[in-house]
Amino acid sequence: MTTRSVPVTRIHVRRRLTLWNWAGDVEDAVLVASELVANAVVHGRAPGHELWLRLAELEGGGLIVDVSDPVRAFPEPGRVGIGGERGRGLLVVTQLAEELDWFLRAEVGKTVRARLGVAGPS
Repeated sequence: MTTRSVPVTRIHVRRRLTLWNWAGDVEDAVLVASELVANAVVHGRAPGHELWLRLAELEGGGLIVDVSDPVRAFPEPGRVGIGGERGRGLLVVTQLAEELDWFLRAEVGKTVRARLGVAGPS
């Protein structure tokens, strides 16, 4: 994956959730997925390994967005880089997701997982 993968991620997630008729906020899910993929592309690449995106609809209508990469270091939300251009993506994700977590994978690397809910009736 490269930075060009981020716009493709947005298209893929929007199409998939539309096909599923997902009841949550599709644009929030698109933003969460694209931020996680962007972080993986920038911080989680290693030669000979791929990055993975997985979407899973939960029984109660929620959504899991998993992004796996081969690097075992965990992300640090809010750590802004030089010039303030980087480090805000995970802060955005924590605002939109009900839960943000990460865990090591048995074979290699880690998975960053965001769980999004669906809004109840108004």
